[in-house]
Amino acid sequence: MELLSIGEKASFSKTLTVYDVYSFAGITGDYNPVHINSRLAKNSMFGKQIVHGMLAGSLFSTVLGTQLPGPGTIYLEQDLKFKKPIYFDDTITAFVEVTEIINPKKGIYKLSTVLSNQNDEIVTDGYAIVMWNPAPRT
Repeated sequence: MELLSIGEKASFSKTLTVYDVYSFAGITGDYNPVHINSRLAKNSMFGKQIVHGMLAGSLFSTVLGTQLPGPGTIYLEQDLKFKKPIYFDDTITAFVEVTEIINPKKGIYKLSTVLSNQNDEIVTDGYAIVMWNPAPRT
């Protein structure tokens, strides 16, 4: 079995738009006014609409499933700590780094997961535990 190494890194960036937020609300049913109602969100502690934390957090899935470890990755656990709000049109980068090889025979790894905005501010951090069983290469 192919093994990952501690310290391997990958990232993915995306600008999160009003379209993304309203699509996510439609898919999940999370119509919290702080996300979808500009008039009500203006009176919130954030002063304007914010992106769903779980929408931004899902960018980790992009990195994990396509880059590191890559295809064949199965999520086992995700820890998220929301540090700062994410606003419409913020460009968010999901950073993933292998920090621990939990079980090399089963392909289980712990990875650091961090989201930062276009100002290099950490908006979310945590970790993921995944199982990786890469598909045989042809």
